[in-house]
Amino acid sequence: MKQKTTYYCTQCGNETGKWAGRCSICGSWNTIVEAPAATRAKGPASLGPAGRGTAAPRPVTELEEEEELRFSTGLAEMDRVLGGGAVRGSLVLVGGAPGIGKSTLLLQICGHMQEEKVLYVTGEESQRQLKMRARRLGVDSGGLYVLAETDMAAVIQAAEDLQPDVLIIDSIQTMYHSDNTSSPGSVSQVKDCTMAVMHTAKSNGLTAFIVGHVNKEGAIAGPKVLEHMVDCVLYFEGERSMSYRILRAVKNRFGSTNEIGVFDMCDTGLREVPNPSEVMLSGRPENAPGTCVTCVMQGTRPILAEVQALVSPANASQARRNTNGVDINRAMLLLAVLEKRGGLHVAGCDAYINVVGGLELEEPAADLSVILAVASSFRDRPLGDDLAAVGEVGLTGEIRSVSAINQRLQEIARLGFRRCVIPAHVRGDIKAPDGLQILPVRNIREAVNAIVI
Repeated sequence: MKQKTTYYCTQCGNETGKWAGRCSICGSWNTIVEAPAATRAKGPASLGPAGRGTAAPRPVTELEEEEELRFSTGLAEMDRVLGGGAVRGSLVLVGGAPGIGKSTLLLQICGHMQEEKVLYVTGEESQRQLKMRARRLGVDSGGLYVLAETDMAAVIQAAEDLQPDVLIIDSIQTMYHSDNTSSPGSVSQVKDCTMAVMHTAKSNGLTAFIVGHVNKEGAIAGPKVLEHMVDCVLYFEGERSMSYRILRAVKNRFGSTNEIGVFDMCDTGLREVPNPSEVMLSGRPENAPGTCVTCVMQGTRPILAEVQALVSPANASQARRNTNGVDINRAMLLLAVLEKRGGLHVAGCDAYINVVGGLELEEPAADLSVILAVASSFRDRPLGDDLAAVGEVGLTGEIRSVSAINQRLQEIARLGFRRCVIPAHVRGDIKAPDGLQILPVRNIREAVNAIVI
C-alpha cells in the first residue's frame, strides 16, 4: 500500500494535505515540506511511562483544589518574572539568541537551589565542558546531576530513574525522537520532544526548564504551537556588545507578564541588578539638549529611563525617522502632533529617538518625555539634569493622566530629581514627595513653552 504523506510548514508547524508555495497560516514562502504521515503520527507516547496516561474524565466538583507549590530559584530577579518563584509541575520555556546567556542563567540557578535535586541535560556540550563552565561560575552543588544526551527516550528514562525536582533541557533544538525520522531541530522533532517533557513534568510533579533558540525574526525557532504547550515563556534579551540582559515573560499562567528582571553579564556570570533605574541613568551627560527622563512601570516595578532625541535639518527631500526602544509608528505620531499642536516645524528635519539601556517603552506614559526630548534638541536647549516627565499625549495635543502616578513620583524623587512634569488634571490626586516640585501642564504647547526655554 502506498504510504500516505502530509505536508507541514517548517516556520509555524501548520499541517496540510497538499503542497503549496506559501503557508496559508503564517504567510511564509517555500517553507512547506513533505513528511510521512505515519511517522508524524507517532507521538511521545512511546517514550516511557510518562507518555502512557490512562486518566478518566471526572466532574469538576470532585476535583481536589490544591495551592500552588512554589519554590525559589535562588535569583530574586527570576523569581519576580516567574510571579514569585517556580511552580512545581510547570514547564518553562527560556528563549533567546545564541550566546546571550541562557545556559549561564540556568546553570547559576542550579548552584542556588541547594535543597533541590536537579537533572541538567545538555545536548550542546560534553560533561567536561559543562564542568569547566560550572567551575567558572562557582556552581558546586551536590544535588546537581549532569547528563550529556540528545536521545529523548534516554532523557525521559533518566528522569524516571533519578526522580529530580527540576529538569533542565539545554537545548530543545538538539533533542531527537527516535521514532521520528526528521532531523533534530525540525518542527516535528521539537514538538514531539516538548510533548514528552511536558508529560514527564505533569505526571511526576517536577519543574522543567527547556532552552529554545530564536530565529532571525526574533521568535523561538520551531513550531508556534510550542509556546502554547508550555506554562511560561521567558525571553532573555540584550545586545552582545552591552553587558546588561533583560529577562521578560511573554506568557505566564501563574503570574503577570509585565515584570522584567535585569542582569549584568560579568566574568563570573550573571549578576542581579536590583535597582535598574540607577543603571539606566548611569553615564548620563550633564546639561545636554535632546535628553529627558521618564518613569515607566514594568509590572509592579517603576523604572526610570532616559529618552534621547536628535533633530537636524534634512538633506534629502524626505526627512528620515529612526527609533530604538520606541515604536516607530508611535514616534511618527508624536512628531506629527508636535508639528501641528506644538508649533515646532519638525516635518523638514531628520529625527532620531533612542532609549538608553535597551528598554522598550511600550506604555504611553513615555509620550511626554519623547515630546520634550525632541523639542529640546530642535531648540538646542537643555531641559536640566533635575527634570523628569510623565504623561500620555493625545492627538489634540492634550496631556492625559497615567496610572500609578504616586509610585512613579516616589521613584523619581528617590533618585534625586527635583522637578517633574505631569498632567494637570491629576494634580489633586497626587502626593508630592518632599523635595520634588510638581509642574502640571495641560497640553504640549504649554509644556514646551514652559520647560524648553
